[in-house]
Amino acid sequence: MADAGYIKRRIGELALGHTVNLITVWGFDFGLYPLVIYWLGLGWGFVVMAMLSLLVCWLSMKFYDWSQRDWLGIEAIKGLKDYTGPSRSGRWLGWVLRQSDPVACVLLSIKLDPFIVTAYLRRGHFGGMTARDWRIFLLSWLIGNAWWSLLCYAGVETITGLWRWLWC
Repeated sequence: MADAGYIKRRIGELALGHTVNLITVWGFDFGLYPLVIYWLGLGWGFVVMAMLSLLVCWLSMKFYDWSQRDWLGIEAIKGLKDYTGPSRSGRWLGWVLRQSDPVACVLLSIKLDPFIVTAYLRRGHFGGMTARDWRIFLLSWLIGNAWWSLLCYAGVETITGLWRWLWC
């Protein structure tokens, strides 16, 4: 059983990790991404933001591996795949998580950044990126950025169209 000091530190670590990640993701996805798409259009906006995303996510993965700390709880979630305890819902969740890494990669890439998708789907902890991890990372990066670029473009076009319709 873990002592109270460890539990407090772990909760603090997870809270800090999630807060920093949330601020980074929101600033990037809801601040910078739409602005760049607005300024540069869909094509060049995608290229610029995809390259920035690649850099940010790769640096996040490097820091995650260097720190040897699970500051997002990803490793704990991985542990749910192997759950065999008495909880029926826990066993069901474990079964769902074990079903298909390719499907999980595609679905998670729409919602999460490539760093989180890769950290979740890779085998092992903090050991650097294998060839399989790089394939997951790059596929997730492509899916996520294509999806987000199209979504931002649709949002920008809708807002600018409404603006012109209301004020012109």
